[in-house]
Amino acid sequence: MYVGIDVGTSMVKAAAFDTGGRELAVEARPVDLDLRGGAVEQDMEEVYAAVVAVLEAVTARVPEPVELAGLTGQGDGVWLVDAAGRPVRPAASWMDGRAHDLVDQWLADGTFETVFRRTGSAVFPGCPGPLLAWLDRHEPKSLDTAAAAVSCKDMVFQRLTGGARAVTDVSDASMPFLDPRTRRYDNGVVELLGLAHRRGLLAPVADPVATAEACGAGLPSGTRLANGPYDLPACALGAGVTAPGDGLLIVGTCLAALVATTELDLGGEPAGLYISTDRPGHWLRAMPAMVGTAALDWVLRTTGVRHSEVDALLAATPPGAHGVRVLPYFAPSGERAPFVEPRLRAELTGVCLESTPADLIRATCEGIGYAARHCLAAAGLTGSLAVCGGGTRSPAWMRLLADVLGRPLRVVEGEVGARGAVLAAAERYGVALDAAAWTEPTLVVEPDAARAAYYAKGYEEHLERVAEARERARR
Repeated sequence: MYVGIDVGTSMVKAAAFDTGGRELAVEARPVDLDLRGGAVEQDMEEVYAAVVAVLEAVTARVPEPVELAGLTGQGDGVWLVDAAGRPVRPAASWMDGRAHDLVDQWLADGTFETVFRRTGSAVFPGCPGPLLAWLDRHEPKSLDTAAAAVSCKDMVFQRLTGGARAVTDVSDASMPFLDPRTRRYDNGVVELLGLAHRRGLLAPVADPVATAEACGAGLPSGTRLANGPYDLPACALGAGVTAPGDGLLIVGTCLAALVATTELDLGGEPAGLYISTDRPGHWLRAMPAMVGTAALDWVLRTTGVRHSEVDALLAATPPGAHGVRVLPYFAPSGERAPFVEPRLRAELTGVCLESTPADLIRATCEGIGYAARHCLAAAGLTGSLAVCGGGTRSPAWMRLLADVLGRPLRVVEGEVGARGAVLAAAERYGVALDAAAWTEPTLVVEPDAARAAYYAKGYEEHLERVAEARERARR
């Protein structure tokens, strides 16, 4: 069997697959987030223990030899480790907001744009550059003690393999220090962010992806293991998104729009990032928005509606939700893709005493759909579109999303990130797997022509409202 490990932000999973890509078993363990006054941190030992636990559980459930294992996990954040990969302090999550003032300063003085023009990365408070700069100012002793500043899966890989040193891969290194053309760190950007004296903390980039044998924790000793890519590009692999122009929309707590490309364009409005992939000259143009199912969750809590009622309520009100409109920018940190607007907030319009919970829910889903369309357009989608994530569990929402986007959706269910991690590992170890079979969609949702035409006009109106809201946010 083949094992994929996905070390998520709130859940750690291990999935076992057979040679044809059929999911044999999945084990999951929750991990905590410590949220305090803008800080969002995680206990590295808890995360690593969860990895070992899910691996032991899934290999016990499927008592077959492990052919190989692939590792993926949450990106960004800063995981400070010593030479053995053990924590120096709690991990600073990609959700951490303490570096917000630094990013505001860099937006104002041009640093933000300069970094984007050099690396294709639009920095945000929870990515390594701002977090390391914040720690350098406020916790320099932590950086003095650390051997490396890595990402989540890099820490896990080092521990699982008993590695002598930390390494990362080109996908995790893409934000914000990697030059996407040379696939090496841009020391000018390191210096620009005030981190030249901390350059030694950046883990070497293993290009191609690092491989090593497991040392016996969770996996049988000697199991072949590959580190990377992180969860967004791993999901693209697991969904079969590799041809230029094809895209993936991950409908989760946040939306992530990814489009495969062989063209590097560092012009235009700085937003999102270019994720380097295993194949030189191939990138994923990524627009990881803050909009997502968290917006719908807020509306459901506010209206007292259960998740199980959403499909019926979406059918209870027509397209356009009786004039109710939602700009779904509910995140306290504003929006980061396909534009950066830290002070942008959600707006509900067209609401009156006759408006129903169904109107609010449908308008929210439509607003999220319009935001997704905006991200995919900015990322350069021209080919097919795959969809994965928790939002795919709602058939009615998938039909609405196909209509709003005006294109068929290849819905890919199951542990897509873990699947992609296995495919990446197989490529690195020269193991022949049928990628088409492994990435076959669960179903294809076709748009309704009449509703798609209605939403095409609605999308243009949405763009106008967004432009007006951005102007107000800057006043």
